[in-house]
Amino acid sequence: MADDLRLTLPRESFAFEGGEAVDRAFVTAFQRDRLHHAWLLCGPQGLGKASFAFRCARFLMGHDRDESYGALGMSPQDADVRLITAQSHPDLLVLEREMGDTKLKKNISVDAVREVGEFFSKAPSRSAFRVCIIDSVDDLNINSANALLKILEEPPHKGIIFLISHSPGKLLATIRSRCRRLNFPPWSDTEVNAFLRQRIELEDEAVDRLVRLSHGAPGRALSLMEEGALEMDSLAGRMLEAAKPARQELMAAAALFKSSSAKNDGARKFATFIMCLCDRLQDRALGAETSQKGQSVAKLWSRLQNVPAEAESVNLDRGDYFWSIYNDLSALS
Repeated sequence: MADDLRLTLPRESFAFEGGEAVDRAFVTAFQRDRLHHAWLLCGPQGLGKASFAFRCARFLMGHDRDESYGALGMSPQDADVRLITAQSHPDLLVLEREMGDTKLKKNISVDAVREVGEFFSKAPSRSAFRVCIIDSVDDLNINSANALLKILEEPPHKGIIFLISHSPGKLLATIRSRCRRLNFPPWSDTEVNAFLRQRIELEDEAVDRLVRLSHGAPGRALSLMEEGALEMDSLAGRMLEAAKPARQELMAAAALFKSSSAKNDGARKFATFIMCLCDRLQDRALGAETSQKGQSVAKLWSRLQNVPAEAESVNLDRGDYFWSIYNDLSALS
């Protein structure tokens, strides 16, 4: 059931879906002894890039093959594989944004990246390779990006780096040029629909909305489900109707968006709400009865696109901004 949904972490993911081309590319390079030291995994979030990186790590560091999990498949019972799953393998280093007091830090620090150089200065202790996964390289600031570049310029012996990027065009060109790039294309709506129906039980309309909001990324669809996107989408839809939600519900939403804690990330909820609202505004603009009405809706849609990022950067009150959006929507009715 949907209420029982638990997202599988990349290090725990053994399922093999939609990755035949990238798996084959990596295995071929390995078999021909042409394994590049740095792999840039590119594509929108939710397409399995991190899961692929962990599959490669298990393939390079484990011993007990299991091709029922695909060309890179390894047995979950392999000793090294179990250490990877438990985050305890001495030859694997994973860099992610660290947790601050109430939310994730904005960047992966330069000190964290320098640890990669120290990590690769040592020989593998259990496996044939040492592996580093950076999830994601988009989270590096200019200093940490330059520190990474120095590592890429001097390929580590028996060391492989996987750089996950959701927006590769924003990376330093010098970083991109030193990596072998693998692209992860979006899935079709039909494929995402089938993927979801194997995992959750929802009404057809709810599944269709998740498919649309996922933009071809099945992992994103599951994340949206877990984050309460359907509730945010329902609120956005009803705010566009002539009969608006009850004021008590609106006040609760404003309070939710304003909050910020480790348990409840109001900024994330607000961003999800804006995404759902913009998707519905796009339909409203295209189906407007008059060009003037369509232009008004399109103008609001354009203004809302960058609201979550602006609210984060200048510390706007998200609760107050929600009421401002409510007034704008009321003026459209």
